[in-house]
Amino acid sequence: MLSVKPDSRTEGKVDNPGASMEKKVDAAVAEIGKALLGKEPQIRLALCCLFSGGHLLIEDLPGMGKTTLSHALARAFGLAYNRIQFTSDLLPADILGVSIFDQASGSFSFHPGPIFSQLILADEINRTTPKTQSALLEAMEEGQVTTEGETRALPQPFFVIATQNPVTLSGTFPLPESQLDRFLMRLHLGYPNQQAERALLERDDQVDTTQSIRQCLSATDVADFRKSSSQVHSSDSLLDYVQRLIAYTRNRDDFHYGLSPRGSLALMRAARTWALMSGRNHVIPEDVQAVLPAVVEHRLRAVTDDDGHTGASLAQRLLNEVDVIQ
Repeated sequence: MLSVKPDSRTEGKVDNPGASMEKKVDAAVAEIGKALLGKEPQIRLALCCLFSGGHLLIEDLPGMGKTTLSHALARAFGLAYNRIQFTSDLLPADILGVSIFDQASGSFSFHPGPIFSQLILADEINRTTPKTQSALLEAMEEGQVTTEGETRALPQPFFVIATQNPVTLSGTFPLPESQLDRFLMRLHLGYPNQQAERALLERDDQVDTTQSIRQCLSATDVADFRKSSSQVHSSDSLLDYVQRLIAYTRNRDDFHYGLSPRGSLALMRAARTWALMSGRNHVIPEDVQAVLPAVVEHRLRAVTDDDGHTGASLAQRLLNEVDVIQ
C-alpha cells in the first residue's frame, strides 16, 4: 500500500479553530485516561464518535471497562447521564417512558423514561429482545422518540454508548444489520497492557475512579466540534481514495455485501472529525486510515464465516490492498 510522508500529519495546521480544539481533545483524553488506563487510542475514537454526531457500540467481554468509559465521558463533558441495563424482560416503555393517570387532575401525564438524557449507556444491549432493541432506533437516528402518538425531542447532544457481549456468550440476541448500521463506530477495549494492569492492581479497587474526573469540556464544545468538522476540506484525490475503498468492498466476490451509502458517509464524517481533532482543516489519508477499522468492521461480512474472515480482517485488507495514490 502506498502512503504519504509521515510529516504530512503536521502540514496544514490551523490556529483557529483546529489548534485550540486539539488542545481541548488532549485535555479530555488525559482526564478520561485517569479512569481508563492504557486506552488512549480507544478514548480518542470514542471522542471522535461523539464529535461526529454518531453513536458508539463497544463489544467486549464483561469487566473490560465499557461502563467506566461511558461514565468518564459524561463527567468530562458535564453531560446528563443515564444507564439502562438491558435484560430479557425489558420493555420499550421502560426505555421511552409511559403516561400515568393523575387522579388529582383527572388526566394522563407523561413520565419520561431514561432515554431522555444526553449520554445514554445501553448496557448489554444484546441481552434484550429485538423488539426492545428497536426502541432505540428512532432515538439514535432522529434525536426524538414517538410514544402514544406524540413526538418528543431528546436533549442535545444526544449520544448512545451501547455495550454488548460477544454473541458466543449465552443469553444474547445478535443485533440485526439494520441496527448495527446505526452505530457510527464499534470498538473493542481488550485487556490492559502490563503497565496499565500493574497500576490497576496497585489501586484501591473500592474507590470509584470516575469520581475524580473533572469537567474539562461542555455540551457547547461538542456543538462547536460538530459544526467545525463539517467544514473540514476534503480534496478530490482524498475522495478518490475513499471511493476506491468503498468500491473494493462492493466489487469483491468474497465480501457478502459492501459498504452502504450510510457507511461511506460515516467514514468521511469520522475522518473529517479526526482531522479537526489533530489540528488540521483538511483531511489526509492517515485520517481515513485511523478511523476506518472502527467505522467499517461491524458493517462488513465475508461470504464465508471462517475465523479468518472477520470484520477486522476485512478492514485490514482494505488498508493493505487499496492504494492511497493511483
